[in-house]
Amino acid sequence: MTPIPTSPPEALRAPLVVEFPFTRSLGPVQSAFLTGLRDRTVLGVRTESGDVLVPPVEYDPVTAAELRELVEVGVTGTVTTWAWNPEPRAGQPLATPFAWVLVRLDGADTALLHALDAPGPEAVRTGLRVRIRWAAERSGAITDIACFEPYESDAPAAEPQLHDGRFGGDDAVTGIVAPARLDYTYSPGRAQTRYLHALSERRTVGERCPSCTKVYVPPRGACPTCGVATTDQVEVGPRGTVTTYCIVNIKAKGAAIEVPYVYAHIALDGAGLALHGRIAGIPYDEVRMGLRVEPVWSEDGRYPDHYRPTGEPDADYDAYKELL
Repeated sequence: MTPIPTSPPEALRAPLVVEFPFTRSLGPVQSAFLTGLRDRTVLGVRTESGDVLVPPVEYDPVTAAELRELVEVGVTGTVTTWAWNPEPRAGQPLATPFAWVLVRLDGADTALLHALDAPGPEAVRTGLRVRIRWAAERSGAITDIACFEPYESDAPAAEPQLHDGRFGGDDAVTGIVAPARLDYTYSPGRAQTRYLHALSERRTVGERCPSCTKVYVPPRGACPTCGVATTDQVEVGPRGTVTTYCIVNIKAKGAAIEVPYVYAHIALDGAGLALHGRIAGIPYDEVRMGLRVEPVWSEDGRYPDHYRPTGEPDADYDAYKELL
């Protein structure tokens, strides 16, 4: 381990996106609800106490009793609370400024969260009467409700009507794939900023706890065990030892890496814990605990693309057993 001088690093910020498809199957209540939306019908479920829940759930949130009594509610309702959204994000219901609203549909006892198309916040209020604007193309998803829109009418509010949950055809919605996406700006802080700057120089830098002397890579700015600041920077590696590993057989969407491949915990020489890295340059079924490896840097030299065998003899188990 080689201590290195410290200097105030340049602050780093980067946009990051976490995105994945969430796939789930539906029970009879949720299946009927989403199939109904496709048919411009809103279904709720009646609880043992007589309340109508929209969106419906399959178990009573108070008694945990199974719920199966479906009822049809109105497509008009009342805003119970709201918040104005002046800058819609990608993937939100409307591209122009709108209000997020909780709407209690006529015949329901709970409120449904959705978007309200309104010209401005001055046009929105608690108690506003609204109606559903249906999407032109519907597939059996909450997006079949394009949004709500203000609606004034003297017609009496609809009463909930029993519904058998069946709709024309045999193509009931039995499962959904919901894309989950989180966009945010990440600022790594001083410790990880120094770590990232060092990686751009093809060096790996950790920080040593002044109390327990463990070297954390990547650094965290503080020792999670002792609770004290870690300011002593230490260069570790570049070589290390595979402590544990797994063989990946499922190809990630958008990834250029062919399966199967190995992802491992690698204890860099001088580090007090292992970090993650992909192992290449060796058949996947020859990777083993104790294998000595070294980094192969990305084309732009900003981070190790993967680790490959060094050709050294395997490390003795006692040399890394505390890092498993």
